Amino acid sequence: MADAVCTVISARSVPTPTDLGADDLVSWLAGELASDAARLSVSLSRVSVGLPGAVHLQNHSVTNAPNLAVVERPGFFDALERIADTQLGIDNDANYALMGEQRYGAAREASTAVMLTIGAGLGAGISIEGKLLRGRYGLVGEFGQLPVGPLGTPLENMVTGPGIMRHAAELGIALPSPADLFLPSDDRAVRKLRQSFDQALLIVLAAAVVSCEPEVIVLGGGISRSLAPDLPQLEAALRDNLGSGPSLRLSELGEFSGAIGAVIASLHRLYVQLGIDENDLARLPRHREDALSRLE
Repeated sequence: MADAVCTVISARSVPTPTDLGADDLVSWLAGELASDAARLSVSLSRVSVGLPGAVHLQNHSVTNAPNLAVVERPGFFDALERIADTQLGIDNDANYALMGEQRYGAAREASTAVMLTIGAGLGAGISIEGKLLRGRYGLVGEFGQLPVGPLGTPLENMVTGPGIMRHAAELGIALPSPADLFLPSDDRAVRKLRQSFDQALLIVLAAAVVSCEPEVIVLGGGISRSLAPDLPQLEAALRDNLGSGPSLRLSELGEFSGAIGAVIASLHRLYVQLGIDENDLARLPRHREDALSRLE
């Protein structure tokens, strides 16, 4: 939660329950909002919710969200807005993460940037000259849907945590966790699996580069933390393949990048209502070093 100039008032991280039906998830989200507002004795003017998958902003629908499929149910957004009793906005969670990183994090000096979140799923946000690129159906940046693997396997199944574990099981590899794939190993099968991951990741990065020629690609999500030692090598591979390439950086805001972006999106809706020109929103809220102090 933040005030009208993006000074964070309160921040906490709560796992999203993935075993709830649509109605129960709506009630849970609304309850979390109401609980925090009551604890802080504040009223919420606007709320933004980041969702996985392709978010259609015109009809408030979601597709391609296999890791939280209940949000694809028709009317999910309307039910949440009704029970939360506040002005609600939604977008892809990677879009919000990019907004946060571009204003306060690893891409704050880049006008054109891409955010890739690699964890349980693969998400991407694209910003050109400070403006998010969304498309009519929310499919812009859905690189994970590209059928580039064997027999048309989507990229998402080759680079995400569940995809890594599924591929390892198919190959008979006893991999304790996705993070173990990035540890040194003498096992030929593990090394082959890692090579498959590296090739798929390079395709994702190349797709991001040719989509908008970003100055920076920010990597977030659980898998990205294991990639820190490999960033220089990946930058070099992009330059070798494409002739030039962006700077690859890990997220600076971590798990709160999407939350900060959601705050910014809420503030942008407020600013427009107050009469601020939409062309000026890319520079707002103004960057202040102390704004995110409560996240530290």
